[in-house]
Amino acid sequence: MNALELHDVVKYYGRHQALAGLDLQVPVGSIFGLVGSNGAGKTTAMAVSAGLLQATSGKINLLGQGPFTPATHTGRISLLPQDSRMPLHSHVDELLMFYGRLQGLAEGALQESVDNVLDWVHLQDRRNSAVRTLSHGMMRRLTIAQAFLGHPELVLLDEPMSGLDPREASRVRHILLRRRGMQTIVISSHNLHELETLCDRAAFIEHGKLVRQDTIDSITRRGHSVTYKLLPGNIPIPALQKALPDTTIEGSTDGTILTIKFQGDPDEITRINAKVLEILLHSGIGVIEIRRGSDLESEYLAATS
Repeated sequence: MNALELHDVVKYYGRHQALAGLDLQVPVGSIFGLVGSNGAGKTTAMAVSAGLLQATSGKINLLGQGPFTPATHTGRISLLPQDSRMPLHSHVDELLMFYGRLQGLAEGALQESVDNVLDWVHLQDRRNSAVRTLSHGMMRRLTIAQAFLGHPELVLLDEPMSGLDPREASRVRHILLRRRGMQTIVISSHNLHELETLCDRAAFIEHGKLVRQDTIDSITRRGHSVTYKLLPGNIPIPALQKALPDTTIEGSTDGTILTIKFQGDPDEITRINAKVLEILLHSGIGVIEIRRGSDLESEYLAATS
């Protein structure tokens, strides 16, 4: 079952086409990454999904109940825009209470939800502070907190880590990972290493169209490829090919990169790795790093070049 589906969605801003027949399927309970360059259509896709913008054409199915309508979806979906701003004169606690009421939270559950999200983003000690007294990073954590008020089923986060220091970014990542399976989270980010760490599925979008959509494991071929970073030397390709006849073996011309590709059971990677290391070390080749599969950035660049 999908929490969000877009089928052939088109969106024009005047003469500019932001979405050009976009298709997306976001499974329930997944952490889903949107990858694309500036202007690719990621923010517009989130806005039309959340009902902030009306698509020019196409179909949107939100939580299995069609496009956004207040009567059906209030409190079930939330959106963190990339450049969201909070009213500077407001205080943290009263502002979150206000947003919680907009989400339809009953008074009995409201304070508990506010307490929970403030605890998640480490702002308990600033709950009585005016928003104008918060640092940029604190304001960003406050916007993340409001996106999770009331436990919405679908959370759309546009560049959520922007402006966070490394420690707070790590804490937010752990919050998101704990929500997997309990909520559906869609994240747009230019930090592809971050998405690779967080997400179980991703979509590449360019010029308002879907380029590729799959699991992170499939995109990066984690279960069917292993790459070795080596000290410069003469890679023993013939010996490796003899020992692993059902694999494809590629070595860089400078002898520093070795890639083994294979099909079949992903668990084979353990046997293959053991055999490769045995041959390399026996041949006096120093191994610096071993990586399963490719990485999201390389696959995105290859798919959109």
